[in-house]
Amino acid sequence: FHDFDLPEAIMHAVDDCGFKYCTPIQALALPPALAGRDVAGQAQTGTGKTAAFLIASMTRFIRNPRTAPVPTATPRALIIAPTRELAIQIERDAHGLEYHSHVSSCVVFGGMDYNRQKDELRRLPVDILVATPGRLLDFVRSGDVHLDKVEVLIIDEADRMLDMGFIPDVRSIIRRLPPRERRQTLLFSATLSGDIMRLAAQWMCDAVRVEVAAEKVTVDTVDQIVYTIGSHQKFNLLYNI
Repeated sequence: FHDFDLPEAIMHAVDDCGFKYCTPIQALALPPALAGRDVAGQAQTGTGKTAAFLIASMTRFIRNPRTAPVPTATPRALIIAPTRELAIQIERDAHGLEYHSHVSSCVVFGGMDYNRQKDELRRLPVDILVATPGRLLDFVRSGDVHLDKVEVLIIDEADRMLDMGFIPDVRSIIRRLPPRERRQTLLFSATLSGDIMRLAAQWMCDAVRVEVAAEKVTVDTVDQIVYTIGSHQKFNLLYNI
C-alpha cells in the first residue's frame, strides 16, 4: 500500500484494518483506478475488491474536496450491490477506511424502514452511497436522493445483478447519472462473461480489464449446510445449533 502514495488518512485506516500487503485484485485494480481510469475486474467475493474500490474513491475525494455546498443525499460515489447483506458489508468496510478522514458513507436497502433510512441520509452530507437497486430507485423517484453529482459509479457483483434480474433497474439508475465520459466507472464480477463485457462497453469508457483466477474458497474438511427458513426463525435455529 505504501507504493501507491495514498493519503495519510487512508494509510492510517489501512493499518487499523490490519492490511499488510495488497491482495492480487487490489494490486491489479488500484493503479488504474487511482489514475482515474475505468476498470472492469474479475474477482471472487472475499478477495479484497471492496477495499480496492473504496480506497480509490476515498483517495479521490480527499485530494479533491468539494468546493461548493450541495444538498444532502447528493453522493460523489454510488456503489450498487445486488443484496442487502453485501451492501451492509460494503458500508461497514467504508466506515473503517473513512475513520481518519472527512469522507462519509451511508447505505440504503429494501426490507428496512424507509423513513429511518431517509433520516440517515439527511443527517449529514453523504460522499459514498451504497445501495441495492430497487430501494435506490425508490429514493431517487421520491426526490430524496440526487444522482446528478456522482463522480464514481461502482457496480459490485455484476454477474449476480444479471442473474437476479436487476439489470433494468441498473440501467434506469445509470440514465440518471452524469454521462460515462464525466464519471469514473468501476465494475467487478466473479466472471467477466460476454454478457458482462457488453454491459461494461455500454457503461464505461476504454476500461482497463483486470482478472484474478478463481481460487478454491472452501477446503475439503468444511461441510456447508443451508437452512431455508423465515426471518422469525433465525434466532431459534442459531440458538439450537
